[in-house]
Amino acid sequence: MMVRVILLTLLVLGSEITRRVISHEESGVWSCESNSEIQVQADFRPGVITLDGHADDWKDIDGFEFSLLPALDPDEDQEYKDGKMTVKALHDGNDIFLLLQVDGDYAYSKGDNSKCPSVALMFQIGDQATYHNMGGCKDQRGSCTNKTCKGHEVDIMHFSIGNAIPGRLYGGNPVDNREGNGGDRFGHLVDVYAWNPHCRYLDGMGPSGNDSSAQNDWKGAWWHSSFTVHSGFVEEDSPYSTGGQKGTYYFEFSRPLRTMDRLQQDVQFTIGGSSKMSVALWYPVGGNPWHGSGHYTINCDWVGLDIASGGSNPTGSAKPSSSWDVASAFSLLFSVAALCVAVFVAYQVSRPKNIAFTPVENL
Repeated sequence: MMVRVILLTLLVLGSEITRRVISHEESGVWSCESNSEIQVQADFRPGVITLDGHADDWKDIDGFEFSLLPALDPDEDQEYKDGKMTVKALHDGNDIFLLLQVDGDYAYSKGDNSKCPSVALMFQIGDQATYHNMGGCKDQRGSCTNKTCKGHEVDIMHFSIGNAIPGRLYGGNPVDNREGNGGDRFGHLVDVYAWNPHCRYLDGMGPSGNDSSAQNDWKGAWWHSSFTVHSGFVEEDSPYSTGGQKGTYYFEFSRPLRTMDRLQQDVQFTIGGSSKMSVALWYPVGGNPWHGSGHYTINCDWVGLDIASGGSNPTGSAKPSSSWDVASAFSLLFSVAALCVAVFVAYQVSRPKNIAFTPVENL
């Protein structure tokens, strides 16, 4: 009897492990028809964004629109039904800011991430890192290391909102950063690196041991357009709105362009340079919990992310007038007016005076 129990236990555990592995495998041959020309541009716009989940301060920033297709089977017939995702980006010379905007009926279940929307950003670090298979290293869990998978590193930021209050800031915090990893025990906005779907770790952790020099460099917040309170939520206000309301989700993030990473676990952005990225969305369609591999992405390959320099002229981006532009225009107008006055005075001074001649004898 005891032998049967042990065998049954092993069978259940084995099937669970197999299920987790298979959840990241495609059902057939991988096929991708990607538009290699699509890209996102982060223009230089300092002093514009407040990181609070609200999209009001992004209104003058042009976005880039993407269809959302299943990550493992990018079939247009299975496209996310509530609409496309808009991605906006900019930088201020020190930090990069990103806004993800996607329509969706309001869904929130406190403490259950799989019944709430979730998003992730993924960036290429290693030169050989592919979008497909999250870096593309051939090793499996237990055999992948920073030596056997060298060159396949990807950087991932994942935000699951089941414990995150709308409008509040999550991500890197003193408590988790003091422990030297990319975790976030408060809102699950975590900083992760990977070599493939089976070899994913919080920054600072890995198969060869932990390194206390790592930290979570990301910060972010979320919001939904159905919210009627704008003065700020607290945890007791959950679920913050009525489920099923039509509206738009906003996810807003920032991170330094360069980090203190020395473990090849963070992407490093360069002003005037280009990086490769992807964006993913998990959504509880029909109220059903999502699963790890059941996400949508903006493309079936990398999307270019250009970090524009301050002197470049933004292409395809809104460029609202700034205080510097107004001051310059006023100065130019004043200079022109002053020049006109000077010319008029000079003309009056130099103009010949026609004074009638009066002979002395007539005086």
